[in-house]
Amino acid sequence: MKAFVYGGPGKMSLEERPKPKIEQPGDAVVKVSKTTICGTDLHILKGDVATCTPGRILGHEGVGIVESVGSGVTTFKKGDHVLISCITSCGKCEYCRRQMYSHCATGGWILGNSIDGTQAEFVRIPHAETSLYPIPKGADEEAMVMLSDILPTGFECGVLNGKVAPGASVAIVGAGPIGLAALLTAQLYSPAEIIMIDLDDNRLAMARKFGATQTVNSSDGKAAAVVKALTDGKGVDTAIEAVGIAATFELCQLLVAPGGVIANIGVHGHKADLHLETLWSQNIAITTRLVDTATTPMLLKTVQAGKIDPTQLITHHFKLDQILDAYDTFGRAAETKALKVIIAND
Repeated sequence: MKAFVYGGPGKMSLEERPKPKIEQPGDAVVKVSKTTICGTDLHILKGDVATCTPGRILGHEGVGIVESVGSGVTTFKKGDHVLISCITSCGKCEYCRRQMYSHCATGGWILGNSIDGTQAEFVRIPHAETSLYPIPKGADEEAMVMLSDILPTGFECGVLNGKVAPGASVAIVGAGPIGLAALLTAQLYSPAEIIMIDLDDNRLAMARKFGATQTVNSSDGKAAAVVKALTDGKGVDTAIEAVGIAATFELCQLLVAPGGVIANIGVHGHKADLHLETLWSQNIAITTRLVDTATTPMLLKTVQAGKIDPTQLITHHFKLDQILDAYDTFGRAAETKALKVIIAND
């Protein structure tokens, strides 16, 4: 089968690999019909994710058709149309019982990280019964791909961890796909103000279209002052970091109001300073999280009901044999205006 393979920092290739087989009774092998590229995949290619070693097939998002199941799988069968969760969970360990599926003792974020992932024609899914979701008849496949990771990540790590509430003020630093996913799902809680901050005017224009009440281009270094002016000098109740670099995390520290929350979503490959000399007395909370996908069933119903349209995030389409072009397009988003790309096998 064709598969996209990480060869070490800055190295990638489309290769022929053996089709995966059932290895454990709880496994399923899924024929991937559509997948996508995540910002985390770009972090892997930079060498920021030590758990992902050269030779790994990347990708942790997608939809497809069940090809085969292990003897322990009873809720799925060959031919079922399924959503692949980016998080693999056994459903039985201590962490899974606390709905911290990302820390599953035998799962977590393993697809495209410590085991081969979805940017291939086929993928093996461990713990299939608790790591796959049936796709409702007539559902938009491309919308479902956005439910593998990006929508629950923006919602859980940004909106829920950030304690977004009706009437609250929210600043989202980073108007890339994950920041926009946080923007879309934050509106479920009716905050009074959602301020989107980015360097890219095109992405800020998209943010306004998606529901941001204010946008701030931070290229002049004055974003914190602008946000303070927009909030009568107080700052925001929730500051969501959706980039994964030191500068954006430190900006969130300047934006948050007393009693507020800084919710980190970004994948950080390098240290960032925590300014306790100014924050120690401010009654703020700082949260970190890897998505657990505990909200996927709820978000699936919300998307099906038309309350959120995640297909707005999709800007480009490619075939699997064009995946190197897809990575190039996604990696140069400022030039190409890419948000999420769909990679199809069919």
